[in-house]
Amino acid sequence: MNPPTREQLEARLHYPLGNALPETGHTLTVAPGVKWIRMALPFALDHINLWLLRDVLDGVEGWTVVDCCISRDEAKAQWEQIFANELDGLPILRVIVTHMHPDHIGLAYWLCERWECMLWISATDYNSARIGSQSTTGFGGASAADFFASHGMTDPDSLEKIRGRASYYPGMVPAVPPRYRRLMDGQTVSIGGRGWRGISGHGHAPEHIALYNDELQVLISGDMVLPRISTNVSVYDIEPEADALTLFLDSLDKYLPLPEATLVLPSHGKPFTGLHERIQQLKDHHAERLDELLDACRERPISGADAIPLLFQRELDLHQTTFAMGEAVAHLHRLWFGGQVRRERDAEGIYRFKAV
Repeated sequence: MNPPTREQLEARLHYPLGNALPETGHTLTVAPGVKWIRMALPFALDHINLWLLRDVLDGVEGWTVVDCCISRDEAKAQWEQIFANELDGLPILRVIVTHMHPDHIGLAYWLCERWECMLWISATDYNSARIGSQSTTGFGGASAADFFASHGMTDPDSLEKIRGRASYYPGMVPAVPPRYRRLMDGQTVSIGGRGWRGISGHGHAPEHIALYNDELQVLISGDMVLPRISTNVSVYDIEPEADALTLFLDSLDKYLPLPEATLVLPSHGKPFTGLHERIQQLKDHHAERLDELLDACRERPISGADAIPLLFQRELDLHQTTFAMGEAVAHLHRLWFGGQVRRERDAEGIYRFKAV
């Protein structure tokens, strides 16, 4: 029997708002006191969802923002439209960021300065973002190129372009706020009189924080649970021997106690219900990819670059290839740490993985 297609899997989920999307500079209400913003991104993944939560903080009425978009003039212009159209004359009281990736934290500094408010984020992701905005460690440049080369990327032009991306992260996150309030797993944040519980996740980002409210049965899932695409789970040069995929799969189990009727607000795609179904789909997807890689490792030792066409049956540009390399290594590391393959470095300095 052939495995279900993406369309068949998606049909098992339910989209309460149908095909409705927020217009540019406006919002859609998805739950009481919760508004959906959608902003464009200049990548293959061409949008990000942001959220406005009605709030009262220190006796002042206003709004909490969840996630920000990358720093660019188009996003700032969209935010100015939101300020004019959607805040009912009230201020932004705080900015919550689920994790440190540029499309989530890029405009946090600008928003916090603009509204004189505090950033709320996990400590791990705050400090990772500060490192990324002030240096090139782990986010491009020579270190990233050397890491990809050690896993089989040999194209000189691609490696040279990666070496030239030393300002990749600070180009989209030029600064982060100098102060922050820490979010932690299990912590309940009162937003507009409702308690939102933090749920930490790992593997996609260092310490991703999703937010769940039991009264509304709403989960702001960030990038941990997405409806149409699988979350990128990568190994990077800054932590070259991470078991990122195991961390991610273990993190998904934290969402299983939530009600099946939970309305999931993802960072990409449309709000949906069917959380348990989607978690099983993601687990099945990675299990299938791991089986395919293990079969390949039985035939011959393979590198991360060798694994890319097995995991991605489509043409990739360089931006996508860097994500694919990180994901390929994450899958090979899952097999390696699980004792199913062994890792060796060949005469060219390339890591290759062979079935035990």
